[in-house]
Amino acid sequence: MEANDIVTYGNDILRKQADEIDEFDENIKDLIQTMYKVMAASRGLGLAGPQIGISKRICVYDVGEGPHALLNPTITHSSGQEYGIEGCLSIPGLQGEVPRYTKVTVTGVDETGQKVKMKADGLLARVFQHEIDHLDGIMFIDKADPDTLETVPIGEDDEEEEEHDF
Repeated sequence: MEANDIVTYGNDILRKQADEIDEFDENIKDLIQTMYKVMAASRGLGLAGPQIGISKRICVYDVGEGPHALLNPTITHSSGQEYGIEGCLSIPGLQGEVPRYTKVTVTGVDETGQKVKMKADGLLARVFQHEIDHLDGIMFIDKADPDTLETVPIGEDDEEEEEHDF
């Protein structure tokens, strides 16, 4: 599986609620490694199971501290709000301003199979919200301010740090 295997907008799997993961086994460990590779090859900050055609509640992320995974993530607390520019690996070439909570608390299971509870703010909080939305069949364009949606050249490096694809 490679970056060009990412499911794109229009595929029904992106609009379905993903299934819970019941068992942390070798298949899940292999899936996590595959998702790390696809995310890195795509130069994304996050990737959810449905984005690679797997309707499971799993996402991976890397905001500069190395890749990590979350299974069955849930936001248990949130506060604050800010707008930020987002893009999506499943909708290449489109970006817009999306309101997100500035701080979130997320629970789930990490890449080692351990239950975790994490507090996140800034970019990590935004990535968690974007990826958990994917697991719920929600895409960034559903929440974006429609007046800010714009096309951007595909394959060019972003000049501004605030623009991200998840």
